[in-house]
Amino acid sequence: MPIIEMHLMAGRSVEQKRAVAEAVAEAVTRTLGVGPEQVRLLITEHGSEEFSVGGITAGRKQEMAAVSAPE
Repeated sequence: MPIIEMHLMAGRSVEQKRAVAEAVAEAVTRTLGVGPEQVRLLITEHGSEEFSVGGITAGRKQEMAAVSAPE
C-alpha cells in the first residue's frame, strides 16, 4: 500500500487538490501495478510563515519582492 505525502503552500482550491489526488493515484497505479484503492495521499498545507528556504520564509520573500518591484 503506497502512502504518499505532499506538502503544499496553502491556497490551492478543492478542485486542484482533487485533481492532483487523482493524477497521483493514476501514476502510482500505473507504475507500481497496484489498485487505486491501495493508494494513499496525505496533503499537508503550510502557511507562508511555515515554509522557508535558506532561512527566509515564503511570507518574507513575498514582502521583499513587493518592496523591490517597480511601480
